[in-house]
Amino acid sequence: MSSPTPANERSILDPMIALARCSKQQRILIAGAHRAELMFQLHRRGHIRVATTANCGLPAGQYDVALLDWRQRSLKSFETTLDWLVAFLGSGGVLVAWFDPLEPADNRKLRAVLEQHCLVVEAGTIRAHGCAVAARREETGLLCKVA
Repeated sequence: MSSPTPANERSILDPMIALARCSKQQRILIAGAHRAELMFQLHRRGHIRVATTANCGLPAGQYDVALLDWRQRSLKSFETTLDWLVAFLGSGGVLVAWFDPLEPADNRKLRAVLEQHCLVVEAGTIRAHGCAVAARREETGLLCKVA
């Protein structure tokens, strides 16, 4: 039996699902401190093709969506995680990352980090307890393939 999901996990999951525009048939990868709780919550909602970074296999572009709970973590560690995480996203896959509230300078750095990993920002949301950004993988040109 799984434990109930804390209220703050539910409060980040709804906007993350909305930003990702994910269906119950898509393959979803979850990363971050509360990945197991978020996975169980998605399973309860009928998303059955969900994995965490602990059980996702080798990267082969097999996921449609990556959800990252990046609260209480640095942008530097986010950049390091993206170095290997983008290989799990298929062409056109979407990444949604939740952060603690960011300063304007951090917003610019976040956008630059995403662009360096061939992710184009599509949308975002700001809440009192944090913010989320959705970025789609775009592999056009050689720079994205070798970066």
